[in-house]
Amino acid sequence: MTQIAMTHLLILSILVPIVGSLIISRLDKHVNIREAVTLITAVLLLLINIDIYLSLELNHTEDVANSRFTFAEPIEGLAVAFSATAFGSLFAIIASSLWVATSIYAIGYMRGHHEKHQTRFYVLFAIAIAGVMAVAYSDNLFTLFLFYEILTVSTYPLVTHSGTREARKGGRTYILILMGSSILFFLPAMIITWFVSGTLSFQEGGILANNLDAIWAAPLLLLFLFGISKAGLMPLHKWLPSAMVAPTPVSALLHAVAVVKAGVFSVMKIVVFIFGTDFISETGANHWLIWLPLITIVLASFIALRKDNLKERLAYSTVSQLSYIILGALLANQAGILGGSMHIAMHAFAKISLFFAAGAILVATHKKYVSQLSGLGRTMPFTFTVFTIGTLSIIGLPFFGGMWSKWYLLSGSLSFSGPEFTYWAILTGLAISSILNTYYLLSIPMTAFFNKPSQPEQGEEGHAEATGISEAPVACLIGMAIPTVITLYLFFDPQVFFRLASTLTTL
Repeated sequence: MTQIAMTHLLILSILVPIVGSLIISRLDKHVNIREAVTLITAVLLLLINIDIYLSLELNHTEDVANSRFTFAEPIEGLAVAFSATAFGSLFAIIASSLWVATSIYAIGYMRGHHEKHQTRFYVLFAIAIAGVMAVAYSDNLFTLFLFYEILTVSTYPLVTHSGTREARKGGRTYILILMGSSILFFLPAMIITWFVSGTLSFQEGGILANNLDAIWAAPLLLLFLFGISKAGLMPLHKWLPSAMVAPTPVSALLHAVAVVKAGVFSVMKIVVFIFGTDFISETGANHWLIWLPLITIVLASFIALRKDNLKERLAYSTVSQLSYIILGALLANQAGILGGSMHIAMHAFAKISLFFAAGAILVATHKKYVSQLSGLGRTMPFTFTVFTIGTLSIIGLPFFGGMWSKWYLLSGSLSFSGPEFTYWAILTGLAISSILNTYYLLSIPMTAFFNKPSQPEQGEEGHAEATGISEAPVACLIGMAIPTVITLYLFFDPQVFFRLASTLTTL
């Protein structure tokens, strides 16, 4: 494939969801056609990203690997530009494949839950996916920052979709934390990087090693970590559980398809292509910064343990699991980078299965608390089987995709070259978190399958008969099945994501 053809694919990856959103916006009175256009757009985008991946795999020539499209250059040397890279392809494939699953699921959920403003939902979802593609294929830090902000703005109306007081309150927390942290931390960090290095281009080995005094490496990296609050580091994590007032497909967008993954993807790119892992290790910047994700991993797990609201428990689980990825980046060794990068994929497919299951429970039974789930496994066996598979993958057990990312993260932790106290703290923290993960997640399907059904409260609609099956709409079940099957498949054949992630360890 020529460089021109690759450039066309890059343009299409961003343009297709935008064009799709415009078409969808005109189909408010044609519901079936609207949803068909959504699915067609999602599938087309996935095929484009697969084509980009195959081109990178089959053509290792420099003109393909470094294909670059410049949209604008407002200041000399500071361009809005995109390029195809293996790591960007990994993120784009994850997001576009899950958009297909989420679109199918959303058809059943939005109809079954009688959500209002469904056309607006599909339009904004497509625009958000376009922002994700721009982040994935960003050629420099300026482009990444620009579309990182666009992603925040485009997802705000989705968070406040229901229009209730609770939704508006959650939306305010969402926008204030994400935009505030970007302005206070991310933007100054980017300006400092530009000032000291004269460029914001992503480069192999980083751009700061010969330009930044070693003593300033940790403070600058700290600005980036807090500035990219989509990655969910404490104490800037509150936006994530606050946004759980949104419809379940939006929760899936936030936790698996787009927002949080854009955060950890950005952190990984900055660690590898702006700082460089060698520079971080040599300066010791990670020796104390690594405590931030470690504390978040453990504290978020304890908080999740206490949450009875199912979506809130899953939200704090996400906060914890995101910090596994940041931990992998800050280990600054090959296994850590590989494990963190693979966990972007493995967590995405497993966690979206859990949120889909939570939404299916809400649609079918109107229940949203863990304490209400006793016996529901007998009337919703498919839903709770999906939940079990997603849970076991996130825990990192064999026969599920999450095992491989946890394997490399543990290997990276064992190879950590920092202070001995920090080394043992990392291993202890991971062990504690794994135990807590097992309890607060696995207890949910265990309760559903093995506890006796709870009696309906006075005035509450009864669920199905004890011997009957009452699952969510078929579209929800199909949407749930897709990431669940992929989660199982990735244990036996993780090579696609392994190859894409391993490119970061060879730089």
